[in-house]
Amino acid sequence: MKAILGRKIGMTRVFKDGVAIPVTVIKAGPCYVVQKKVEEKDGYNAIQVGFEEISEKKVNKPLLGHFKRFGVGPFRILKEFRVENPDDYQVGQVIDLNIFNEGEKIDITGWSKGKGFQGAMRRWGFSGGPSSHGTKFVRELGSMGAATHISRIIKGKKMPGRLGNERITILNSEVVKIIPEENIIAVKGGVPGSRGSLVIIREAKKVKAPKTK
Repeated sequence: MKAILGRKIGMTRVFKDGVAIPVTVIKAGPCYVVQKKVEEKDGYNAIQVGFEEISEKKVNKPLLGHFKRFGVGPFRILKEFRVENPDDYQVGQVIDLNIFNEGEKIDITGWSKGKGFQGAMRRWGFSGGPSSHGTKFVRELGSMGAATHISRIIKGKKMPGRLGNERITILNSEVVKIIPEENIIAVKGGVPGSRGSLVIIREAKKVKAPKTK
């Protein structure tokens, strides 16, 4: 499993063969292996990865003890990635952008922008009522359920509520450009989240086979 953590920088474009390609620029890595978990002891095989080194003053004592136990860190972000064989990794090993190649397909996970509490029109795209003079039904939700047969709102009904701040994964994004010495990777298209938000980059799991004539 090839995976790395990064921060979204923003969007720009890259020219390739005279064609402008919209890309999202991400500062990814370096990440460090903090801990190895094996099925015999922990019930599953995985590695724990740390990202963004910080001062010991910004870490609580239990977490600081965890870092000192393995002799790495401390880090701001800790994530686990499932692997087939944890013995392929060593504690303190650096994971950088050299694990990916330009043109490779990847999956990118991010968290969308939080919009707070929103009405049904903005949250779900409802059309609302007529906005002519005298109407009292403009941006309201409208009927929310049946009459006497059910006499309640059915679970899953689209209603006002929190919009955004959801985990979203973009499948089969293409790596357009890699600058390993600056830990920069440019991927084709958009990536969920605002500037500076955390993203997870993994090798693609559902790569589509090329079309044959």
